Amino acid sequence: MKHRFAIKHNIFKEFLAEFLGTFVLVLLGCGSVAQTVLSRNSLGEPLTVHIGFSTGLMMGVYIAGGVSGGHLNPAVSLAMVVVGKLKIWKFPVYVLAQFLGAFAGAAAVFGLYYDAFMDFTNGILSVTGINATGHIFTSYPGRHLTVLGGFVDQVFGTGTLVLCILAITDVGNIGAPKGVEPLAIGLILLGISVSMGLNCGYPLNPARDLGPRLFTAVAGWGTEVFSTADYWWWIPVAGPLVGGVAGAAIYFLLIELHHSNDTDKPHEEPEEEEDDDDEDDISLKDKYEMINMS
Repeated sequence: MKHRFAIKHNIFKEFLAEFLGTFVLVLLGCGSVAQTVLSRNSLGEPLTVHIGFSTGLMMGVYIAGGVSGGHLNPAVSLAMVVVGKLKIWKFPVYVLAQFLGAFAGAAAVFGLYYDAFMDFTNGILSVTGINATGHIFTSYPGRHLTVLGGFVDQVFGTGTLVLCILAITDVGNIGAPKGVEPLAIGLILLGISVSMGLNCGYPLNPARDLGPRLFTAVAGWGTEVFSTADYWWWIPVAGPLVGGVAGAAIYFLLIELHHSNDTDKPHEEPEEEEDDDDEDDISLKDKYEMINMS
């Protein structure tokens, strides 16, 4: 009985961690877009938006990382299921928490800037037009982008994100020092944002895109948020899920699967003359291993 209570308590803690982490991600990310758009670029620009989302992800992972792993993204959670780092029965719980957190984050941004929204739009909330504000919360494709191009964009972007996350958290690789992982993950998103944002704004996260899209649908923007751009909405949902699994598979097959080869090598005793200054002769790899084990 106590064991069952402990399991329920733990999954509830993980649910709350994923919810709050995703809430902060959307609050800071979409908030940076809102400040830029509603100020008509006088208090923001593309770089500040990139920094907002990167900082939001970093802080979200710091908030949730020690409890749930700080996925904040169904594509990341699915990738962790595939590589055996998340139990499959936890997956729907994580996804629900992420979607609710993203929905709540979008609601918070709207509430924070409600007066600015009304002033900017004259009370008419729309997805298209000179005073469009729907793109503050969710992604929409550039005019040049095809459906296939958008899907490939999301597969590549999310695959890169998951690939790098696995590298950062892999204790068999160089990894990142304990406590620095969220910062490194935030830098991944910053790199993606400045290199892969032209097509549709790097959503890379079904919860971060669909959660706020659902909020805008019920908050006054209407069903236009789903029908615009030939029903674009499903691309940033399906593409990241495929990309996350692809990124995880590539990292496992090309990197993680070969870690055992290093441990099979016979251990060589150091020469006696090296023992005098052994601390000075520790290799860079050994230093990283010491940091990761601390």
